Formats: sequence, structure tokens, C-alpha cells
Amino acid sequence: MSWFESFILGLVQGLTEFLPISSSAHLRLTAAFAGWHDPGAAFTAITQIGTEAAVLIYFRKDIARIISAWCKSLVDRSMRGDHDAQMGWLVIVGSIPIGVLGVTFKDQIEGPFRDLRLIATTLIVMGIVLGVADRLAARDEAGGKHRAIRERKTLKELGVRDGLIFGVCQAMALIPGVSRSGATISGGLLMGYTREAAARYSFLLAIPAVLASGVFELKDASEGGHVSWGPTVFATIIAFLVGYAVIAWFMKFITTKSFMPFVIYRIVLGIVLFVLVGTDTLSPHAGESAG
Repeated sequence: MSWFESFILGLVQGLTEFLPISSSAHLRLTAAFAGWHDPGAAFTAITQIGTEAAVLIYFRKDIARIISAWCKSLVDRSMRGDHDAQMGWLVIVGSIPIGVLGVTFKDQIEGPFRDLRLIATTLIVMGIVLGVADRLAARDEAGGKHRAIRERKTLKELGVRDGLIFGVCQAMALIPGVSRSGATISGGLLMGYTREAAARYSFLLAIPAVLASGVFELKDASEGGHVSWGPTVFATIIAFLVGYAVIAWFMKFITTKSFMPFVIYRIVLGIVLFVLVGTDTLSPHAGESAG
């Protein structure tokens, strides 16, 4: 991998990780369209450490408060009803599905799941799901002529059942094209949570999963020697810098705006991808030989 490729891929990772359009799909597509080798699941997992570092810094006060309350609750029973302490447990519970499925389907994630036809399908299907979820949220928030405004749930109402459902939604993002934030935010909206609550829990829930995946891939890459370390570290730094700016923008965007631009983008990109593969302009396995 060249330094230019690593810069572009790091930029793509940072721009797309927190938007509901799938960073893993865009890394795969960027390489395929440019005629580069597929950067692979290991590169994706390692560069995601950069974007998760951005999450740690952006939500540092929330994270410090949750960790402190959770640790205190282990020895102080009176703290177990504290919202922040409960959030600590809910992040752990919500991380179980992706941990189990990530290990179980590791070979598929690094191979068959990277087929461009599957990515096109997930882009379109999850785009439709996100559109439906967004529409339901907008209807509740706006009310109507014969319908009162419906109060949506906040994170204070999050329980174990909903935490697990969020976790299952996050696990779906193991398939490129689904999008971690897109799946978890869609799940949250369909369960009746506010946009801000769904997005905030989505970002917090991603921290243990992404960091664990990145460390796991770091270990494998160190032993196998199949990662270009200089360009990969450079891409990770770029992803961190760009990712932090995107988080700040996205958290403001979702409080007042609809997700429909992302829905339209996903569906159009999926259709274009199907056309390119269907006309043999692009191979569904483009670049996979070195991925």
C-alpha cells in the first residue's frame, strides 16, 4: 500500500465511520473503483482504532462518569440504581452479540462478506430500513392534524432487553454495507428512542467492540506480517483527525435534520454498484486477490 492510498483510505474511514453509510463498504469500494487491492478486514479494524479514539475524546466526560459510577457500583450496592452505573452494564451487555458473532464468522467477514454484490444489497436494504425508521421518528416528533406529538424514549429508559437489541443491530454491521451507526440508530428509532439517544448509545456501544477488534487484528497482523505498518498507522491518524470533526458535526446534525439524504445516497450507490457489476464494468471480487 502506498502512502497516497493510505491517506485516501484514512480520509474515507474518518468521513464514513460515524455516518450511517458503512465505512467498511466505502473502504472496499474506494479500493475497487481506484483499481487498488482490497485493504482487507485487518486494515479496516486497525484504522477504526483511530476513529474510536475520536469517540473516546469527544465523549470523554460521559465515559469517565460511566466508568467511575460502574466501578463504584461493584462495591457499593446503593450505586447500582445510578443511571451511569447501569449504562456501564448496558454497554457490556450490548457488546456481547458482536463479540460472539465476530469470532464465529471471522472467516466469512474476511472473505465472502466482501463480495460487491452483497455490499450493494446491504446498502439498499439497510437504506430502506433507515428511511422507514427515520420516517416513524419524524411522525412522532411532528404529530399531525389528528395525531398528537409522541414522546420518544431517552437513554434513562434503556433496559437490558433494548440494550441486547441494540447489540444485535450493531452485530449486523459485521457485513460490509450495513453500517454500525446505521444499524444501531435504525434499531433505536424503531424501538422509539430519540435520534440523539440512539446515536449516543450507538457511539458508546461501538467503543469496546471496535477496540477489541482492532487489538485482535493488531495481534494477528504482528504475527503474520501482512500489514504495511507505516501506511496503516498514517491512515489511522488521518481517520482520527477527520473522525473527530465528523462526530461533532453529526451530533448537531441529527438533532434537527432527517436521515433521508443518507437513505437516498445508500440506495443510489447500491443501484449503481449493481449496474457496474451486472454490466461487467466492475468485478464483484475486484481487488480481493490481495485483500
